[in-house]
Amino acid sequence: MIRNAFAFCALAALFSCQSSTTDTETTMSEENTEATPAEAEWTTLFDGQSIQGWHTYGQDAVGKAWKIDEGALYLDPSAKSDGQGGGDLVTDNAYDDFHLKLDWKIAKNGNSGIIFYVQEEPAKYQNTYNTGLEMQVLDNDGHPDAKINKHRAGDLYDLVASSPETVKPAGEWNHVEIISKDGTLELFQNGTKVVTTTLWDDNWKTMVTGSKFAEMPDWGTFKSGKIALQDHGNAVWYKNIMIQEL
Repeated sequence: MIRNAFAFCALAALFSCQSSTTDTETTMSEENTEATPAEAEWTTLFDGQSIQGWHTYGQDAVGKAWKIDEGALYLDPSAKSDGQGGGDLVTDNAYDDFHLKLDWKIAKNGNSGIIFYVQEEPAKYQNTYNTGLEMQVLDNDGHPDAKINKHRAGDLYDLVASSPETVKPAGEWNHVEIISKDGTLELFQNGTKVVTTTLWDDNWKTMVTGSKFAEMPDWGTFKSGKIALQDHGNAVWYKNIMIQEL
């Protein structure tokens, strides 16, 4: 009788231990699930119907040369008068770490750019490119800039050449992404990573010193700023513009 009671107690202790272990694993699993951050939401910056959320650099409204054409933001150079009516478009909001994606196409022999970390202080900085970094938008087959190293489509303009080159010809849509997080910058063009570099370290400062931006003391130093679409005087289209704050 005593032997049976001892065996029963041993089995009860073993079951209690297993139950405790299972409860602990369940609790740990629940804690791990709760600790996993939810993926940041995407924000649409252009919905194909309204230019709300954008304005021309240094102005309150959007220049009349920027139009909506079949769901895309379109720069129509013919709509300018006396050099007015266009200008670089900038977002109303500024961003620090971000993931930007959009589609662009350029007219034959055209030039434009996607500029980021722009400081909108027109009295101090006349142009968006006085402060912002640029992913080049270009007709590589027709524009003279394509003959210059680090000035071709997909390049981090004047600093890092894109490799491999994956741009499509003028008149065709290209999908690009810009990811900037914790000082690491990655540029993607048509599904392929074409540029990777580190911002703001000593090597970055050396690259800037050897570039056309060397005489712009504040260029490439800002860790937050606005997104700009460049008016370089040529017809260009942008659509499916979305951003994710990281």
